[in-house]
Amino acid sequence: MNYDVIIIGAGSIGLPASLYLAEQKQKVLVIDLEHAPGQQNNKKAIGGVRATHSDFGKISVCQRSIEILSRWQEERGDDIGWMSNGYSYPAYRAEDETTLKELMKIQHGFGLNIKWLSAKDYQSLVPGISTEGLLGSTYSPEDGSCSPLLLTNAYYFHALQAGVDFRFQEQVTGFESMGSKITKVLTDKGAYQCGMVINCAGNYGREIGLMANEDLPVYSDNHEAGITEPVARFFGPMVVDMRKAPGSANFYFYQNNEGQVVFCITPDPPILGIDNRSTSEFLPLCSKRMIEIYPRLRHLKVRRTWRGQYPMTPDGFPIVGLGESKKNLINAVGMCGQGFMLGPGMGELLTRMTLGQLNPDDHRVLKSFDPGREFSSEEVFK
Repeated sequence: MNYDVIIIGAGSIGLPASLYLAEQKQKVLVIDLEHAPGQQNNKKAIGGVRATHSDFGKISVCQRSIEILSRWQEERGDDIGWMSNGYSYPAYRAEDETTLKELMKIQHGFGLNIKWLSAKDYQSLVPGISTEGLLGSTYSPEDGSCSPLLLTNAYYFHALQAGVDFRFQEQVTGFESMGSKITKVLTDKGAYQCGMVINCAGNYGREIGLMANEDLPVYSDNHEAGITEPVARFFGPMVVDMRKAPGSANFYFYQNNEGQVVFCITPDPPILGIDNRSTSEFLPLCSKRMIEIYPRLRHLKVRRTWRGQYPMTPDGFPIVGLGESKKNLINAVGMCGQGFMLGPGMGELLTRMTLGQLNPDDHRVLKSFDPGREFSSEEVFK
């Protein structure tokens, strides 16, 4: 069969893109090597959705994601567990307060709703938070969270209804080309003619790129997360502690819509590769940091932990753009662990790219994500 668009990867980026393209009357095929949608890093996301970034590209795409997700149940009918619980970055060091307040100037310039709270006001927002050395915190109330599992199911079933074809447990093995255009996507089970190809392959985005002679600097590293039993709600926003400690660069946690506390840590140094086995080191390391900043967490029972990957780029910004050697290939890879929050807005952006309907803001966004950039800058909170 001949498809207008073939998407490689049924995860955080590929699923939204498939739905929006199908709703624009495109014939879409999604190919994924797993047995069902969202089975790689998508289901391992902790559910946070923030626009509190340091660059117009990420801020703009995530603001649109928040708009989509906050209205999802009203507009599409599915309960995805959305909460506008906000994000907060408490400052316990003078240098962190300075960094956060300087960044706020940039964020305000991009239209972000974010404010500085005094230590007293932050205590009201997160009752029982450690006050030792607390200088205050940023707070972005429109940021939020939802269930990755519920959202994946919602996107998948809406995509099916819109006419998207899915091929699971099928591995892309290469491309057939004519000149500078891909004509067929080859798999271990068949070959599919295409008009456009979108590489949303997550951990395997670099491998797919190499099949088209595109060398994409995307390398995964491993992160672990955990979740507790559900309890009555006792605090609101995601809490992000930026301070480094032995074994970790930062950590963050929040209470989801079901009352469970979900938590994650950024290993320092990074743990490179793709290894989904949980470790014995993670829980003692993360729980110690959490209890130090928020003693009220100490009696919660942890239900499970898990491990996934952040497909990273050198500067912490995604790679999104047309291929250099194949003019009908769009790479959308290297989401740096933020594919879940970028996904809905990115899906719309990829749809406009595919249909040649980019607007001036889209061109500005894509400058941040340009595959040919020098990768010399760095995302502040990657």
